[in-house]
Amino acid sequence: MSWFDAVTYCEWATESQREIYRLPTEAEWEKACRGGLETAEYAWGDEAPSAVDHLSGEWTGPRAVAQGRPNGYGLFNMGDNVHEWCLDWYAENYYAVSPERNPLGPEEGTRRVSRGGSWRHQIKASRAAHRSSLPPSYRYTDYGFRVVRRLFINASLPEKSAEFLRNIKAG
Repeated sequence: MSWFDAVTYCEWATESQREIYRLPTEAEWEKACRGGLETAEYAWGDEAPSAVDHLSGEWTGPRAVAQGRPNGYGLFNMGDNVHEWCLDWYAENYYAVSPERNPLGPEEGTRRVSRGGSWRHQIKASRAAHRSSLPPSYRYTDYGFRVVRRLFINASLPEKSAEFLRNIKAG
C-alpha cells in the first residue's frame, strides 16, 4: 500500500459517498491514537506492549482488526498491526516550528509521514508519539491507512471538494 494508493481510495470514497474523506494529518492521528489520554505513552495507556495480550505470539501477517481492546475513542489497533499513512509531508524538526494548534505539516517534502507499529517488526506496537516516513510511492505489505470524514462544522483544513484531494496527491 503506497501513500498514493491511500489517497486514491479517499478520492473514490469522496466521489462515491458525496462526502469528503481524506487521510488524517499527523497531529490528528496522534490525538486519535491517544484516545483522550493526552500523556499516555501508547494508545491503550502506559502499559508496555509486552504486557498486552493481543500483541503477543507470532505474527505472520496483519491480524484481523479489533482483536484487542479499543482506546478511549473506541478506535482499535491504533499503534499496532500496520503502519498508517498520514496526509503530511515529513520534516524531522517540524514540531519545533509548527503552529501549536492543528499543525498541517510542511508544505513540501520528499517523504510522507506514517504512524503506528507493524506486524513485520519485532516490537509490534509503537508509542503514540513515534514518527516515521517513507517516499509516497513506496509500497509495503505492512502499510495501511485510516480515513477521516469531514464533518461540516468550523474546520481549519481547506477541504472544499474532491479537488482538494487531487491537489494533495499532485503536490
